[in-house]
Amino acid sequence: MKKNYIILMTGLLLFSTLSCGNKNKTADEQMKKKTVEAPDFDADSAYQYVKAQVDFGPRVPNTQEHVACGNYLAAQLASFGAQVTNQYADLTAYDGTLLKARNIIGSYKPETKKRIALFAHWDTRPWADNDPNEKNHHTPILGANDGASGVGVLLEIARLIQQQAPELGIDLIFLDAEDYGSPQFYAGEHKEEHWCLGAQYWARSPHVPNYNARFGILLDMVGGKNATFYREDYSEKYAKEINTKVFKKANALGYGRYFINEKGSGATDDHLFINRIAKIPTIDIIPYQTEAELSSFGDTWHTINDNMDHIDRNTLKAVGQTVIEVIYNEQ
Repeated sequence: MKKNYIILMTGLLLFSTLSCGNKNKTADEQMKKKTVEAPDFDADSAYQYVKAQVDFGPRVPNTQEHVACGNYLAAQLASFGAQVTNQYADLTAYDGTLLKARNIIGSYKPETKKRIALFAHWDTRPWADNDPNEKNHHTPILGANDGASGVGVLLEIARLIQQQAPELGIDLIFLDAEDYGSPQFYAGEHKEEHWCLGAQYWARSPHVPNYNARFGILLDMVGGKNATFYREDYSEKYAKEINTKVFKKANALGYGRYFINEKGSGATDDHLFINRIAKIPTIDIIPYQTEAELSSFGDTWHTINDNMDHIDRNTLKAVGQTVIEVIYNEQ
């Protein structure tokens, strides 16, 4: 009996040790998942990527500047280790103009089915039709904020991904022909589908057949001084959980002065068509001002003043670090 008792106690002790070890292992794994250390987003680096685009001049489809900047963006993604896909398409603008458009996609871990899509448009508006001076209404804009800022943030994210890859696959998607929508001075019918032509094309014909992502985040005008981002209306409709995730993370990081956790207005932007057509729940991080003289998107929106003088590294940091923390902590 004594011998059996000893064996029994030994067995119980061994089982207890193994169980305790398994519990500790599980706890360690859970703790590891909860404390993913994301890279530090470098706002100075992102600022330089914004400036590099602006240095080409306005990036309007069918211009040499547009072609040159597109080549630069594709080369940058490749240099950061992404698998680059160039999606060329002839797209018809609101007035029948045929646009030689180019969506540029940089993919990381392309074989991974669990994916996150990050979007920004890289073209610029052919007209400063919201400029307070009517003489400027037919002048192309530089688009430092409206176009280059979102792409600049994504290029910095690409640089960081090359150094430290997140668990999920990431697609950085630079969409074209977003800003060729009918100008304010156009006398014809203004339609929603006049905008975001590259996004509409990609949503119907993605760079990978049957492409899908867990969710998407669109960055548009994310470099302005004193920018405030509210929970955009279409984002709430189609991807409320993602909106909550992003705003919660931003506020936890101390960026509550930028990310106002209140509902804003809706924006006809690339994410609208990605949600409707591709059915990928996608939010739009886009500025919103409740009291604005020229536009709720900011005073430089679609004006000749959308230049580097109005780009703020602090805003780039707030947006970039928030997105980085979200994608690196997605399991």
